[in-house]
Amino acid sequence: MRRVVWLLAALMPVMAAVDGTVTNATTGKPQAGATVTLYANTSAGPEPLESVKSGADGAWKIDKPFQGMGFIQTAFDGVTYNHMLRPNAGLNGIALSVFNVSPRMGADIKITNHMLLLEPQGDKLSVRESYFFSNEGKTTWNDGVNGTLRFIVGKEPMGQVEVNATAPQGMPVRRVADKGKDPGEMKVDFPIKPGETRIDLAYTLPYTSPSKFQTKFLLPATQAMIAVPKGVELKGAGIKEEGKEPTTQANIFRVDAQSLDLEMSGTGELTGAGGGGGGGEEGGSRGPEIEQIKAKPYDKLYVVLGLAFAILACGFALLYRSEAKK
Repeated sequence: MRRVVWLLAALMPVMAAVDGTVTNATTGKPQAGATVTLYANTSAGPEPLESVKSGADGAWKIDKPFQGMGFIQTAFDGVTYNHMLRPNAGLNGIALSVFNVSPRMGADIKITNHMLLLEPQGDKLSVRESYFFSNEGKTTWNDGVNGTLRFIVGKEPMGQVEVNATAPQGMPVRRVADKGKDPGEMKVDFPIKPGETRIDLAYTLPYTSPSKFQTKFLLPATQAMIAVPKGVELKGAGIKEEGKEPTTQANIFRVDAQSLDLEMSGTGELTGAGGGGGGGEEGGSRGPEIEQIKAKPYDKLYVVLGLAFAILACGFALLYRSEAKK
């Protein structure tokens, strides 16, 4: 009988605790009062199992059995930080980090790249933008009032502005673009943590050929580029043509001004994705990556912007080669 009980006990999952410490990476000291939540990844999505507070020494402990994949989310000063858990990974002595939060953009935070993809199709202009933030400091920037990303939309968008935001070592999450304080201004509330953060936008504007494309960069970038499909002509002050992307023959422009008042003519399609852009097979090529992915709208948006990034990256390569020859 004892042997049977022992065998049954051996087959049961081990009720191991999950524990560790929270350190404030800004101060280098243990962080008390942070909320630590254990999540399990299920078919229905992340499921919270238990939440605890870190003690005075930063220590925390969750007495819940955990198997499979999941993550630990640490909330501190209004910002959350995720730590992924892998199968068979150690569940003891897990080191979690948080940062102090400032509502002001510090000198260590820069927009390293700002890329725009403009696709005029029929009576609509599909606009996709990618912003890359680099935070080399030890403080998270989080401005819930004014937003961390502020941008100008020259005309009233046709429908909603779609936003995806990706924290350092994170996955893209959906965000909302709200109206800003000035006409045409919009804002996105998303914390800029130490590391690299990417924010992607997609929206549609009315279009007739020729048409004006006007915008102003409220947060200047170290490098800014624009791509338009083959068959689309873009003219105006503040941009310099750098060449064509070899695969799609997209025209790549470097942006040298904060305010743009450009004239665009023609139609074309680069990615073949939706985003409200309309248009058909004419004037552009449909990327197979987009055709094969059956995803939610915001997942598809992220893939499209990933393709846009790759195309504009070729533009940067053209830029560097042309400057190297001078």
